[in-house]
Amino acid sequence: MSAYPDVTLHIGGAARVGSGAEIEIHDPATGEILATARLASAVDLDDALKAAEAGFSAWRAVSVFERCRILRRVGELLRARQDAIGAVMTREQGKPLAEARGEVVASAEVFEWYAEEGRRAYGRVVPSRTAGARMIVVREPIGPVAAFTPWNFPALTPARKIAGALGAGCSIIIKPSEETPATCLALVEACVEAGVPAGAINLVLGDPPTVSRHLVSSAVIRKVSFTGSTAGGRAVAALAAQGPKRATLELGGHAPVLVFDDVDVEAVAALGAQRKFRNAGQVCVAPTRLYVHEAVHDRFVTALASAAQRIKVGNGLDQGIGMGPLANARRLEAVHGLIEDAQRHGARLVCGGERIGNRGFFYAPTVLADVPEAAAIMSEEPFGPVAPIARFRDLDEVISRANGLPVGLAAYAFTGSGSRALALGERIEAGMVGINRFEIAAAETPFGGVKDSGDGREGGTEGLDAYLVTKTISQA
Repeated sequence: MSAYPDVTLHIGGAARVGSGAEIEIHDPATGEILATARLASAVDLDDALKAAEAGFSAWRAVSVFERCRILRRVGELLRARQDAIGAVMTREQGKPLAEARGEVVASAEVFEWYAEEGRRAYGRVVPSRTAGARMIVVREPIGPVAAFTPWNFPALTPARKIAGALGAGCSIIIKPSEETPATCLALVEACVEAGVPAGAINLVLGDPPTVSRHLVSSAVIRKVSFTGSTAGGRAVAALAAQGPKRATLELGGHAPVLVFDDVDVEAVAALGAQRKFRNAGQVCVAPTRLYVHEAVHDRFVTALASAAQRIKVGNGLDQGIGMGPLANARRLEAVHGLIEDAQRHGARLVCGGERIGNRGFFYAPTVLADVPEAAAIMSEEPFGPVAPIARFRDLDEVISRANGLPVGLAAYAFTGSGSRALALGERIEAGMVGINRFEIAAAETPFGGVKDSGDGREGGTEGLDAYLVTKTISQA
C-alpha cells in the first residue's frame, strides 16, 4: 500500500504548509490517523487571493488552443494515476477502490470535456443600425473564482469546478473538505504539472465559515461555486449577494424513486440496490425515497433486501468489497437515529439497522418497508446506506408525494408505459430526472437542482457559461 501523502496548501504555484491550526485526517475504515495538516491562516488566504488575481491575468492571456492542450494533458495525467489517486481517496473517504478509480476517470473526462468546450465560447456579430459601425458580442472569463467542495466525491466535485473555471479562462481558489484533502491536492498537482500557470489554481484548507467569509468578501473574487448542504449554501449565497457576485449552488437532495407495477420488479430492485448503496449511500443524487406501487410492493421489498444482504461490507482497499464505511462518526449517528425514528413511526425493519463492528464507521445496508410520511427519513436526506420504501396507488398521488419536499435535485421513475413516462418527465420537480435508468449525469450534461437544491448548473455548456460574462462592443 502506498503511503498517504503529505497534505499542504498550494498557493501561487507552490506547496505551502499552512500557518493556521493543525488538524488530523482519519481513515474511516479504521479510525486511525492518516496524517496531520495545517489550515490556512488569514495571511495564507490573502496570499491565495493575490496569487489568484495574478494567475487570472496570466491564464486568460493564454490562447484557448493552448488552454485546451493543457487541460487535455490534465485528463491524461489523471487517467495514468487513477490507481494511486484512487487508493488515496479510499483511505481518506472510505469508498471501495473500484468506485474510487472510476471517480478519478470520471474526473479526467470532465477535464477533457472542458478542454474542448472552452474553445467554443463563441460570440456573434449583430448588424449595426448605423452605417460604418458594427456591434460585437463576446464571451469573456468572469475572473477569479472561490470554490467549496464536500467530502463525498473528493475528486469529481472539485474537478467540475476546477475544469469549468480553467476552461473558461478563470483562475480559481479551491477549498476541499478537510476530511478528504489529499485527493483534491492530487488534481491540483496534475494541473500544475500539465502547465497551468502559477496562481491560476490554488488550494486552501480551513474552517468553512471563516474561509468563505474571507474569500467571498474579497473584491478579488468575482464568482463563487459551492457544493454542500442547503444551510451552507444559503450562508455562501448571502455572502455573495453582498457583492453582488454570481454564485453556483449545488445543494442537498432527497431523490424520490417511483416504481410502477408494469416493470421487471426484480431487475429494478437490483439496479436500485447498486445505486442506493454506492458510496455507502453518501451521494446527493442517490435514490432515497422509494415509492412502490402497492401491487408489487412486497416483491420489490423482498428483492431489494435480498440484494442489500448480499453486499460485502468492509475496508474499501480489500478485494470484493461492495460497500465501504461511512465517512465519519457523525454519519453513523445520523443514519442510526433516522432508522430508529422510522421504526417508532411504524416502519418495518427488513434488514440491516445496525453498526458493523466497533472499529471504523461501518453500517449494514438497511431496508425499511411501509415507511409513513411522518417519519423524519421521508423529509430529511439520510445520506447513508438506508432505503425507506412506501406504497402508493395512483400516478397523481405519487407525483404529489414526490414533489412534496422543498428540495429537487434528482428523481427517478420506472414504468413500461410510454405515456406515463412522458407525464413523469414533465411533472416531476427536479433538476435531473431518470426514466427507467439511474444514469443522469455526464461531463457533457448539466448537473444541478431546483427549489432548495440550489441554483445554476455544472457540466455541459451550462457549466462553462457559469464562468463567462457577456460583453457588447459597439465600434465605429
